[in-house]
Amino acid sequence: MADIMTLGFEAATGGLFGIFGTALGRVAGFFERRQTHSQEQARWGHEVKLHELNMRARFQETEMELALAAQSGSWTGLEASIRADASVGVASQWVVNILRLVRPALTFSLWLITAWIFFRTQNQAIAEAAVFAATASTLWWFGDRAPKPWGSPVT
Repeated sequence: MADIMTLGFEAATGGLFGIFGTALGRVAGFFERRQTHSQEQARWGHEVKLHELNMRARFQETEMELALAAQSGSWTGLEASIRADASVGVASQWVVNILRLVRPALTFSLWLITAWIFFRTQNQAIAEAAVFAATASTLWWFGDRAPKPWGSPVT
């Protein structure tokens, strides 16, 4: 009978150790999954930050390209304006003089109109727009048009 009792005791203890081992494996698996999850979250966070940095870099690159295009267009327009101004060709001196007076006469007229608008209008936005237009046109027409030294070719 002792053999049956020992056999039953061994079966019970083996079962308990089996259940204990299974529970221990489940607990270890829980901590392992939690660690894997935290590593995945850290990796995802890194990927999100990397994506945001790439987006900012692309945005800045696009802004730089737009600024360069705008600057290039501005210089192209100024160059075309200067060439058109220089391409009078062969004409009488009084015709050349009158052509040279058009820009100053327009500017003076624009400032007279601006002064009239400034003193007559009750709307501040209109007065500000008129002053802005007059200032912008004056600087565009005369800002980079210094007289050329004698003998230098006009480009």
